[in-house]
Amino acid sequence: MAKPVAAIVGIGPGNGTALARRFAGDHRVALLSRSTDLSGKIAAEIGDARAYACDVGDVAATDRAFDAVAADLGAVDTLVYNAGSGVFASVEDITPGEFEASWRINAAGLLNASQKVIPAMKDKGNGAIIVIGATASRRGAARTAAFAPAKAAQRSLAESMAKHLGPMGIHVAVIIIDGVVDLPRTRQRMPDRPDDFFVKPEDVAATAHWLAAQPRSAWSFEVEARPFGEKW
Repeated sequence: MAKPVAAIVGIGPGNGTALARRFAGDHRVALLSRSTDLSGKIAAEIGDARAYACDVGDVAATDRAFDAVAADLGAVDTLVYNAGSGVFASVEDITPGEFEASWRINAAGLLNASQKVIPAMKDKGNGAIIVIGATASRRGAARTAAFAPAKAAQRSLAESMAKHLGPMGIHVAVIIIDGVVDLPRTRQRMPDRPDDFFVKPEDVAATAHWLAAQPRSAWSFEVEARPFGEKW
């Protein structure tokens, strides 16, 4: 029996790479990102995976990419939406274009990708859509005038999807990341922080994999990923 298909949207050196590696253990994996420079290398390393160029803010590009995934690998069983974009600046400093671009990637992109996988999930009566969110979806800090509204829209869309799709057997869940993700650039920016200050991408990936396999009698919608020492 063929392994199920997982589509990971948003492949970078942190969560995206970790998600790809975690799901590759028991899925055929499609890696979608604007460029295949990194995702192509990861696909070659993990095996049973393919990389696809996809700008999820562009409906036509999303259609082409997901049609190719379906042709190459089959219908998507699990979608993990990790694409995120944000300009960190105040309301006086952001431009309307930056505001719109943040919304397009975080919220409209989730809609575009989800609409491509929902029909097949409905036909099978099961599936999972896991969204990588942020605490910015709950509050607007001074310098998140573009990012926070986009993440709030993303979370609200996911909640609406969960209520609509749940009765059809499709599990929609959000992982709220409350902390600083462990990346080379964040380590460089915070050289004095201890190792356990950071959110480990491989642990976020493990949480996403667990959510995708949750029994439907005890589904979770929102799960927080927070280092044990993080104040909240």
